[in-house]
Amino acid sequence: MKSVRTVFVVGYWVIVVLFIVCALALISFATIELWHGISPAGSLELRGRFNAILESIALLTIAVAALELGQTVLEEEVQRSAHLSAPTRVRRFLSRFLIVVIVSLSIECLVTTFQVARDDPSKLPYAAAIGFAAAGLLAAWGLFVKFNTTAEHLEPAAMAQVKEEDNKVDREAEA
Repeated sequence: MKSVRTVFVVGYWVIVVLFIVCALALISFATIELWHGISPAGSLELRGRFNAILESIALLTIAVAALELGQTVLEEEVQRSAHLSAPTRVRRFLSRFLIVVIVSLSIECLVTTFQVARDDPSKLPYAAAIGFAAAGLLAAWGLFVKFNTTAEHLEPAAMAQVKEEDNKVDREAEA
């Protein structure tokens, strides 16, 4: 069983590294796009510069999401040695994942709204749909958290173990 766990840990490490590589690539693309937007030697008009900067923001948002997901996988699947009960693990992982998705969608809604408002206002309903999706996910996540407080009370030992691991991971990160 220990060898199977090792295979999973190696697989998770590969996923974490790939998330980091993807994030670095997106940061590079965002830097290039930003440079096109602010370069004094560029031949873009003001609207083109504005769109380049917005595209840079969108790329950085996705990069942040990739880094956050990589960090979540690293902390939840690699660094934590205790095997938490399934409900506790699912609650923690799902909450961290939804935070990343909701924030990313919200920023994407803002960027898309600015882009289409200037270029093609008839596409504003599509930008609004992104905002409604983020709001729906936020509301669903809130209900999920509310309904799971009772489950947390049913698993006090698992929650104490989670908090102990959090402190251990925080101490290791500071060292």
